[in-house]
Amino acid sequence: MTSPAPTRRRVLFVGATLLGAAVLGGPVAAAPVQRWRGVALGAGCTIELVGARDDAVFADVEAEIRRLEAIFGLYRADGQLVRLNRDGVLADPAPELVELLALAGTVHAATGGLFDPTVQPLFDLYARHFAAPGADPAGPSRAAVAAALARVGFSGVEIAADRIRLARPGMALTLNGIAQGFVTDRVAARLAAHGYGDMLLDVGEIRAAGSRAPAGDGWTVGVDRGGRRDHVRLRDEAIATSAPLGTVLDPAGRFGHVFDPRRGWTGGARRAASVIAPTAALADAVSTAAVLMDDADLSGLARLGVRVLPG
Repeated sequence: MTSPAPTRRRVLFVGATLLGAAVLGGPVAAAPVQRWRGVALGAGCTIELVGARDDAVFADVEAEIRRLEAIFGLYRADGQLVRLNRDGVLADPAPELVELLALAGTVHAATGGLFDPTVQPLFDLYARHFAAPGADPAGPSRAAVAAALARVGFSGVEIAADRIRLARPGMALTLNGIAQGFVTDRVAARLAAHGYGDMLLDVGEIRAAGSRAPAGDGWTVGVDRGGRRDHVRLRDEAIATSAPLGTVLDPAGRFGHVFDPRRGWTGGARRAASVIAPTAALADAVSTAAVLMDDADLSGLARLGVRVLPG
């Protein structure tokens, strides 16, 4: 069983506003702002560019998103991640998959194992449990959770340029906590190659390039922090916000999509956490772990070059 189609699990998208159009409006906007809307990894996305419109560029962006979806998505039978989860091994993986898993390993180590893409068996367990008629509202049994936990552990992912292997039967990966950020970064790089240097992207996560010319004071993004609206300015940075209950698995809304890989529980130590980082992939991954961390643990994340805004 694979994850259901992703929803807007990020508080940046559920409870906040992408303000690129608003801040660029008015007499200060000397260059035209081009807007593109589409879908990436099952979620709506928006790109705003300062500069002349080129439909061929937007077509190239769409093609790049489709190409990356075929690598990271859980909903195409021929997708690389689907084949890896099904067969336990993937020969000749795409370089992007190898790169993404290498970054996942770095964040896994830096967060004491709290960021762990191998939690897919836990997701499957809880999703199946609550999909069954008359499901116990307290969740799966301890024995079932323990059995799923036996298939969790990033140390069991063997990564090489020519092969990726899952060391134990029943292991499976979910890249929902990092792939959207990775795709956002790749789209930003694609646009930069086309000559665009000032843009705001919401391609599953948010990344700003440039400083919102001509004002030059950065791109303004709204963030929901514990029920209050804050705004942050980004200059060549990305931001991601994770919320354990951004997507829930049970009718009562008690069990969310973020899993503690140590205990097999859903939920976290905090309602939400936003992370500002040099790349959207790093912000995405660290924010997923940050909601499971206490304040002392959060302070140690600075070595990754990120800023954490607890929710």
